[in-house]
Amino acid sequence: MTGERKRRAVRWLKGLYLLLGLGLLALVLHDVDLAQVAARVGQVGWGILVVLGLYLLAFVFDSLSWLLTVGSLPVDGRWLYRLWKVRMVGEAFNAVIPAGGMGGEPVKAVLLKRHYGVGYREGTASLILAKTINLLALIVFLGGGFAFLIASPAMPASLKSVAGAGLTALVVGIGLFFLVQRFKISSATGSRLSRWRIARRLDEVLHLIHDVDERLVAFYTRRRGRFAVAATLGLINWFLGVLEVYAAMAFLGHPVSFTEAWMIEAVAQLVRAGTFFIPISLGAQEGGFLIVCTAITGSPTLGVAVAVVRRFRELVWILSGLAMGAGFSWRPAAAEKE
Repeated sequence: MTGERKRRAVRWLKGLYLLLGLGLLALVLHDVDLAQVAARVGQVGWGILVVLGLYLLAFVFDSLSWLLTVGSLPVDGRWLYRLWKVRMVGEAFNAVIPAGGMGGEPVKAVLLKRHYGVGYREGTASLILAKTINLLALIVFLGGGFAFLIASPAMPASLKSVAGAGLTALVVGIGLFFLVQRFKISSATGSRLSRWRIARRLDEVLHLIHDVDERLVAFYTRRRGRFAVAATLGLINWFLGVLEVYAAMAFLGHPVSFTEAWMIEAVAQLVRAGTFFIPISLGAQEGGFLIVCTAITGSPTLGVAVAVVRRFRELVWILSGLAMGAGFSWRPAAAEKE
């Protein structure tokens, strides 16, 4: 397949996934009183600042977790701020590119290299580590939420079955992702391929893979303290999402318990993970909020209302990230400054 055909196929798939998301969103909103949703959202008022602040705090914790994986950088406020800005830009791309939350990772690597002098190999290794740690923390977080979901008599059996299957698939996928890094499976595969004459042309790429693998294993085996702290920060980041839901439900006029907020956020994150191919999980995330909030509160309106609040804070930070990206584009590269 030629490059042009591939690009056309990708554009076609993106359009198809977007249409799928719009269809799901229409299905979610079909039987919901939008006037009541608007009235509920209007109750939030200044409380939206609390929701936005919690999301900002989550970005900070996630950036600190990432900083701990970059061995050559000091863990201080200056570098935390720099990585926070880079992460803001990358996550804005991650949110809008249907690539499983990976579309913005190359952007982060380029910004690290171009503006802060962090080499591509170290930057790539740190991004893989940060993503892995974040996903491992997500498994722990979802495991707790699933336990509460199973124990709740309000949750329909169908939701429990789907959530269980989704969580199992996610655990297997993330587990394999970690094992590939820990036991340098990519390097071993590359070494076998290098014996073939046709693969010798890829020697430079294989050397890069081996170097990144060495950095990953070194972090997991020699920097276990940093690994533990980074994983703890990652878990805190997920719990800040629970506090977001807890606060949003309170401002919407229907407070829930912390465990109920945990269940709502766990379902939302599981849905996002399972619908990574749909831009910003459009429609799917709203459906998740609708189902679980209806089971807990008996009100579909509340489910859509909290989904709207979540979308608003996403939009604010996506636009902020894109604005920061524009700022980076106007700045000279680090090499050009010298």
